[in-house]
Order: sequence, then structure tokens, then C-alpha cells
Amino acid sequence: MTSLLILGGARSGKSRYGQQRVEGFDGSLAYIATAQAFDCEMADRIARHRADRGSRWTTLEAPLDLSGAIAEASQRFSAILVDCLTLWLSNQMLTDRDMAEACDGLIRAIGACSVPVALIANEVGLGIVPDNALARRFRDEAGWLNQKLAEVASEVVFVAAGLPLTLKA
Repeated sequence: MTSLLILGGARSGKSRYGQQRVEGFDGSLAYIATAQAFDCEMADRIARHRADRGSRWTTLEAPLDLSGAIAEASQRFSAILVDCLTLWLSNQMLTDRDMAEACDGLIRAIGACSVPVALIANEVGLGIVPDNALARRFRDEAGWLNQKLAEVASEVVFVAAGLPLTLKA
């Protein structure tokens, strides 16, 4: 695995699958978190996720500068898990970033990464058409990001009900 894109719905098992895959590498591991704890529930969720990982993992927080975090982590760790691109995309949109520039920068960072990197993303385009412009834009941006990443990733896996389905080997 050079780069692995893991797609799936909420609570599909994609993060667990990604963690297991990255733990297959020797050495120290980087977990790049894009979530931000804006409320108690999210803070608790982040704490649970940290507790689930062992001492081999170091957490780096990158709600906006994911490209920089990947570049930094590739110099310090044996493998990287990014969780999750969907939250990173939300963070970009909510701060009015140039989406094309942000996505292109991410793809460049993945291409330049010198260690295996696994990326988690929600597949949000399988449901109903959203009823408002912001939600439709988010769905569209997520779909375009996933397509671009799937094109450059060496491997793509879709996870549903905890079961991985290889889309690109």
C-alpha cells in the first residue's frame, strides 16, 4: 500500500478497517485528526478514539492544513492514517477556502508522501438529494474530492457493515 482511500457511510467500519491496515506496518504511526471539538459530545468521541489506539500512535491535529500535516508526518512516522477527509472538507468550506486549491494541495501532498498513507472519507452521495444549497454543494464537493483521490490512490476500498469491498487494487 502506497496510498489507500477508504470510503463508506457513517458507522460503516471504515475507521476500524483503516486503523487495522495501518497497524500492519512496523514502527511508529501517525493519526492525523481533522475533527474539532466544538461540543462535549465531540470531545468525548475524540477522547474515545484516542483511547482505542495504542502507544505506537501519535495524534496530529489538522482541521485545515492537512497537506502540511501529511508532509510533516511522512518525515517522522512509518505510516499515516488520516481520519477523516469529510470533516476536513467541511472545515475548508466553513472557512471559505478555495476548494480546488485545497484539494489540489492535498493530492500533491499524498503524491509526495514517502510513507504509506490511508485516508478515510464518507461516501455521502448514496442518499437523497439535499434540500438546501449548502448541503448540495457539500455533497458535490465530497463526491469530486473522492473521485480525484480514487484516481491517484494506489488502492480504494469501500466499507459497508464492517465488510471491505475492494474497488481498486
